[in-house]
Amino acid sequence: MTTLYERLGGEAAVDKAVDIFYDKVLADDRISGFFENLDMVAQANKQKKFLTMVFGGPNDYTGKDMRNAHAHLALEEEHYNAVVENLANTLAELGATPEDIGEVAKIADSVKDDILNR
Repeated sequence: MTTLYERLGGEAAVDKAVDIFYDKVLADDRISGFFENLDMVAQANKQKKFLTMVFGGPNDYTGKDMRNAHAHLALEEEHYNAVVENLANTLAELGATPEDIGEVAKIADSVKDDILNR
């Protein structure tokens, strides 16, 4: 059985998806403020490693767990939803199937409480 990582197109696809995703995030007034004064190159590199790992690709992620990474942000449900929406739209643009986008949403939902510090 192929992994989600393989079905989405592997490293090149994840790299492209993260770049497009952050363009959307930075243009989204609901969440762009959380990324001010952030090194977006470093952020994108971390995100690429994290998504590669959770999608079933090579595990080179060495960052914090989701609770510790987001605790200082005081995120609300609307912020979480905006991020998931931007990611889903990015993957759809890149030709991901609705089933694979649904699987990505399930992965996000599995860490939602940690991200929202509940």
